[in-house]
Amino acid sequence: MNSTPEIPDPRPLYARATAQLATLIAAVRPEQLDGPTPCSEYDVRDLLGHLVSANRRIATVPEGSEGKGPDVPDWTADVPAEQWPELYEDGCKRVISAWESDEVMDAVVTVPWGQMPGRIALSGCVMETAGHTWDLARSIGWTGELDEEVARFALSTAQMALPAEGREHMPFGEVQQAPEGADTTTRLAAWLGRDPEWRSPGSTAHQ
Repeated sequence: MNSTPEIPDPRPLYARATAQLATLIAAVRPEQLDGPTPCSEYDVRDLLGHLVSANRRIATVPEGSEGKGPDVPDWTADVPAEQWPELYEDGCKRVISAWESDEVMDAVVTVPWGQMPGRIALSGCVMETAGHTWDLARSIGWTGELDEEVARFALSTAQMALPAEGREHMPFGEVQQAPEGADTTTRLAAWLGRDPEWRSPGSTAHQ
């Protein structure tokens, strides 16, 4: 990932990925907020806080911030389920507005994981969004179809950015084997180190 011309503009895919995730966030029921997720360090409430915080951080990157800050703000415990969609969508709007300039796509920006052209940094956000979409879908038992084009882009980004081995100092586990016939988002989750067979105990599947 040393050059950028072959990497497509990630902004349309970011918009699609976040719109898809917003649909799932709106489906979270109050009793699911304390439930587990495939990310062992997060319950559903913590995952939502992480998503809102991540958007707020990445929205500051084009203006020179390094996008640093706490993963989960202290106020998450007091956020009711019905407020999360608004908080998340507000962050998405901030990101889309902050990254709307074509120049920022190839300008070198600084994010918590290093310095790189803007299109690579935002491609990483698409990967992260798609991965957490799978996390949330499994956590709440959501079984609707996930955007295949977003998933393919996210998986390609993950395979370029994350080595299959030597992840000891990365926030990703070892690559897992996705089951035969798994959709692309599940294959992405497996590459990111998630257990592709993970299901929330007691979750009720719905679309």
